[in-house]
Amino acid sequence: MHISRRQFFRISSAGLGASSLATLGMAPAVAHADVRQFKLLRARETRNNCTYCSVGCGILMYSLGDGAKNAEAKIFHIEGDPDHPVSRGSLCPKGSGLIDYIHSDQRLKYPEVREPGTNEWKRITWEEANARIARLLKDDRDANFIEFNDKGERVNRWLSSGMLASSAASNETGILDFKFARALGMLGMDCQARLCHGPTVSALAPSFGRGAMTNNWVDIKNANVILVMGGNPAEAHPVGFKWAVEAKVRNKATMIVVDPRYNRSAAVADMYSPIRAGSDAAFLMGMVNYLLAHDKIQHEYVKAYTNASLIVRADYGFDEGLFSGYDADRKVYDRSSWAYETGPDGYALRDETLQHPRCVLNLLKKHVERYTPDVVTSLCGTPKADFLKICEIMASTCAPDRTATFLYALGWTHHTAGAQIIRGSAMIQLLLGNIGMPGGGVNALRGHSNIQGYTDLGLLSTRLPGYMDLPRDHQQTLEGYLADITPKADLPNQVNFWKNTPKFFVSLMKNLWGEHATPENSFGYHWLPKWDRSYDMLAYFDLMYRGKVNGYIAQGFNPIAAMPDSGKIRSALSKLKFLVVIDPLRTETSNFWQNHGEFNDVDPSQIQTTVFRLPSSCFAEENGAIVNSGRWLQWHWAGQKPPYEARHDGRILGGIFTRLRELYRQEGGACPEPLLNMSWDYHDPHDPHPEEVAKEANGYALADLYDDSGRLLARKGELLSDFGQLRDDGSTASYCWIFAGSWTEAGNQMARRDNTDSGLGNTPGWAWAWPANRRILYNRASMAPSGKPWDPKRQLLHWDGKRWTGADVPDYPAASPPDSGVSPFIMLPEGLGRLFSVKGMVDGPFPEHYEPTESPLAANPLHPAVSQNPVARVFADDAARMGRREEFPYVATTYSITEMFRHWTKHARLNAIAQPEQFVEISEKLAAKKGIVQGDVVRVSSKRGFIRGKAVVTKRVMTLQVDGQDLEQVGIPCHWGFEGTTRKGFLANTLSPGIGDANTQTPEFKAFLVNVEKA
Repeated sequence: MHISRRQFFRISSAGLGASSLATLGMAPAVAHADVRQFKLLRARETRNNCTYCSVGCGILMYSLGDGAKNAEAKIFHIEGDPDHPVSRGSLCPKGSGLIDYIHSDQRLKYPEVREPGTNEWKRITWEEANARIARLLKDDRDANFIEFNDKGERVNRWLSSGMLASSAASNETGILDFKFARALGMLGMDCQARLCHGPTVSALAPSFGRGAMTNNWVDIKNANVILVMGGNPAEAHPVGFKWAVEAKVRNKATMIVVDPRYNRSAAVADMYSPIRAGSDAAFLMGMVNYLLAHDKIQHEYVKAYTNASLIVRADYGFDEGLFSGYDADRKVYDRSSWAYETGPDGYALRDETLQHPRCVLNLLKKHVERYTPDVVTSLCGTPKADFLKICEIMASTCAPDRTATFLYALGWTHHTAGAQIIRGSAMIQLLLGNIGMPGGGVNALRGHSNIQGYTDLGLLSTRLPGYMDLPRDHQQTLEGYLADITPKADLPNQVNFWKNTPKFFVSLMKNLWGEHATPENSFGYHWLPKWDRSYDMLAYFDLMYRGKVNGYIAQGFNPIAAMPDSGKIRSALSKLKFLVVIDPLRTETSNFWQNHGEFNDVDPSQIQTTVFRLPSSCFAEENGAIVNSGRWLQWHWAGQKPPYEARHDGRILGGIFTRLRELYRQEGGACPEPLLNMSWDYHDPHDPHPEEVAKEANGYALADLYDDSGRLLARKGELLSDFGQLRDDGSTASYCWIFAGSWTEAGNQMARRDNTDSGLGNTPGWAWAWPANRRILYNRASMAPSGKPWDPKRQLLHWDGKRWTGADVPDYPAASPPDSGVSPFIMLPEGLGRLFSVKGMVDGPFPEHYEPTESPLAANPLHPAVSQNPVARVFADDAARMGRREEFPYVATTYSITEMFRHWTKHARLNAIAQPEQFVEISEKLAAKKGIVQGDVVRVSSKRGFIRGKAVVTKRVMTLQVDGQDLEQVGIPCHWGFEGTTRKGFLANTLSPGIGDANTQTPEFKAFLVNVEKA
């Protein structure tokens, strides 16, 4: 056969085009299968999970290289796992670019150091890095360790160096992070949860008992109404959002979107309505008022399963924006009046007729009566007709056979009132009877792939694993501490499961200190650092900004890009003596000292910080577990080794930790006992294996364990099967009590991959969910006290005559029969869902609308004398950097786009091609006023700095009428920076203020003031 050169290329192009179309699915199934099989011939398949958002999509990684003749495995293809119950083979644009992330030209290759005042990185060995970092840490700790406070109380804390933990590394890395930091006495320790979903925990725990997503991704399909507010899942969680679409298609569900922008979620919704950023609490309290005024509540549920009937103390009150107990000088509340009135037996009084003026329901009616539709419209800018229609649709789910679900994310958590906004949604769902129900719940869509896990593991400044609190200064004895944190039942015959706190805590101590933790030394209680104030990220960087911090470790975290007021963060880093960055990629934080023109205008010669840059592995190169939004612990496997000289995080931490121990053994130093006694007894202390760390998270029997009848439950040395086996006598060890059961004598439960549906979308054989593999929390509330399901078509559990059983693990004592009087919210001391949150929140037992710290209004119309949250913390340096509406008249809100994930995907070529350049969204009316047309470069400024970007003039952002004035909002995507494969851009957080949620100090990124000008 003779063909010309031109014919050859024509044939080749046709073949290439056909194969490309086949890989995109535009070919017959047989052709598609043939192309895929040919491509993957001789490849090794490895299961893993996407490293980006908290959907936890399953992926299949394919690598070549079988290890023979030095042929190392290398991943060359990634696709969705069709067996995964949530993602079912799908990947979003971010997940589709994973291969580019793994092989990014931005990956770090070798340990490096930037010496003070220089303008270059210098390659060093791992041995030199470990030695220098260990020496710096030890010298700083020895010089600044605080063993006793001014009162003579033992506190064993170290404040002059701190650590930021990752949010996408495995649980096993997180456990090592905790041990590393707490052994040294660090209190300046935080993780990404502080910057995203902290308010979720602080709102949902006082409402229901646990601070997590109540249901799961697949369960969204069971809803009749879906209210998307405070999030944009079609953009931020595209694959998980398919279950909302499935509810619309299969269940005829009504989807409502309320958001400052008409976004991609709104594009597929049945109804969209705009809202002023920062006014969500007013909207939700208006909905509560509507439900109560129109008698649209599920009465039997509310009476049986909420604290509506409990009577509140007579000295509780609310007046002109202030709850009872406010101390104006200290700007804190004395919360003692936010409690139930009790009888002689110590239990809360109740009025089941709901007539008592101080029963919770009547106090709630009084609190929300101000939030009329007219007030909501005036405060929120939401058209009155829209608001009433949304209330009507939501109210339809007060019927027992209809459910609604809330889907939210950072649009609610990123506010100074974030926790109280989320509280509002919890109250609505309790009134409607939607908690514990399939298709119901308050579903927090976590942002990062393992932010749920890192929250579970206690990687926040004042927390411990399993949602226990780190001791405070005054809690000088183990007995006093346990008495303080272990709740007493508010009603008789309730589970009050937190009464087991001593078992959880002592088992943690045995895990941390091993054989050194004994009854005689209070199980090592005194070795834990004690805290006198919060050392959260905003507080700690303020200390750093004021020159009171010497050293810092940033692991898988980019604070200069992630924290508010980036200019202040850069200045704070410049005052450190040393900074250690552990990351797979080049980050703005590691290069904060470099001059990048107006994107990062600094003089390197004036910055005396020594910076170490240590290359770590990425998700595809490690074994371990991550926890998705639905609390599923999913084990994943490495498909290749870390490239070049990169190391696993555990090996990096192990190298520094073991070197520190050597120094303390050789030289002594400040309070060496916590460091030397910390259990780090791995097969190789320099490189702990994730499997052995995962087992200690589950826990072991340290002696033979028997139940009350003398039956042997576990032999000494065996893995525990559940948290019911934990003891407070030192005979069990478990790092995180809620993870008990995740790796048992039966094997790694997190690695299970049986996707059989046991009913209503539950797949209990796929991975393992905390607690006890439950997939829907509070599921006993899906039935009346008699055991009759509210909706027989959505029955999760049934009583078989001896115990509760069904499609899910009962979140309830399995042997408590119907009509036993045991209420379903077993983690709360009254057993009831809370409409009144008692003392659980720092800024009020009911939500209240307060204006953002930077408000476009002259005053809060509800109470002008108390416009802002009265207990919101503002540091002096930050107060001076707050803007006023006269200078900055527009409300800015940051958001994410589908193709990008925070500041990671800009390093992946595919994603960088899809979204190469920074842009800003403004309304047509604002554009006309400013003389701006599509594609113009605009300058957006706040009191803290400015950014530039291309103008996108759009109807998606609309001019609102708020409090009698036109209000403009500006949408700012947050993905660009001066590092990455995209074009250089400005850090959007340059604009945002250093103010946080009053309960968690999660920063305000969603409602702050800016000006917009044509550049």
